Amino acid sequence: MKEVLEYLKKCKTYFIATEDGYQPRVRPFGIAEEFEGKIYIQTGKSKNVSKQLKINPRVEICATDGPTWLRIEAELVNDDRREAKAYVLDLNPSLKNMYSADDDITQVLYLKNATATFCSFTSEPRVVKF
Repeated sequence: MKEVLEYLKKCKTYFIATEDGYQPRVRPFGIAEEFEGKIYIQTGKSKNVSKQLKINPRVEICATDGPTWLRIEAELVNDDRREAKAYVLDLNPSLKNMYSADDDITQVLYLKNATATFCSFTSEPRVVKF
């Protein structure tokens, strides 16, 4: 899991695909933090991605760093605890002008039952489960 988190942080921006009815939706994300041994991401509850995840929490994440890329299949699980929100926001202070650990719009989610595949054009894919 640490290797996956390091890769996401190195890329700075990664993309999450969700489902909106029959239409896939892909959007950029930039927050990936470890909390209590899990990878957490952050969004806002008023965003469409949050609404889509309530219906179907299964996602695919894709990140690329030059000649390599990472694909992650996972379920995103909401964690409404103040401690989780505060931890993610404290590590990302630029979000504090929009979000607070005490508001009802901040959403943090962690990856569950994840399968990460490290890929390149020059080597066989390598799979990590966490």
